[in-house]
Amino acid sequence: MTRHPLDRPVWSALTTRQRGFAVGDELARRYDPEVGPFAAVDTDDPAHLARVGTLVAEHGPVVFLQRGEIPVPPGTTVRLAGPGVQLVLDRLAAVPTTVEPELLGLADVPEMIALARLTEPGPFEARTTELGGFLGIRVGGRLIAMAGERMQPEGFAEVSGVCTHPDHRGRGYGAMLSAAVADRILARGETPFLHAYAGNHGAIALYERLGFALRTPIEILAVAPA
Repeated sequence: MTRHPLDRPVWSALTTRQRGFAVGDELARRYDPEVGPFAAVDTDDPAHLARVGTLVAEHGPVVFLQRGEIPVPPGTTVRLAGPGVQLVLDRLAAVPTTVEPELLGLADVPEMIALARLTEPGPFEARTTELGGFLGIRVGGRLIAMAGERMQPEGFAEVSGVCTHPDHRGRGYGAMLSAAVADRILARGETPFLHAYAGNHGAIALYERLGFALRTPIEILAVAPA
């Protein structure tokens, strides 16, 4: 049976549209460490997992996201392991827009990194912004909310990096930006998807209101050099 490309979205992305960001080979691949920590293998046999261990030793910690159990690669130690969910957009709901998001560019990267460091929306490195078009909201000239794209397997794009400054939460900015990013993905003829920790019920409920629906449970595993 053919595996769905979102069952191992990191592998699907790094062997197709985002291969230019990949470090590794046909056994195991990860994003360039300056882009992100995500890694994957095509199959969980000893040779593939051993190659992951080498990538971790050479380039630092990695995070796996995939459907089904994730074996711990040799030569690594577990930093985090737990359940997550993968949601795929069914039909985008109408979201009231109280402020017009702007497309963020190279000049905005320092502010984007600072906002991500403050709010911790997930892994966000110096070159994460190169993965996809980020949209932001400014108040008084200051970047206070953003969202963008991360993994891009063929035909799909992940909504990611959704965050709002603590002083500006509760105003619907996260919903507005997530919907705007998803709408841009749909306009390209692709399917938006995203990931969340299974216990993050607030975020999951927000995404469901936008029209996302559960596709599959996933496992999350973060490992570092032993």
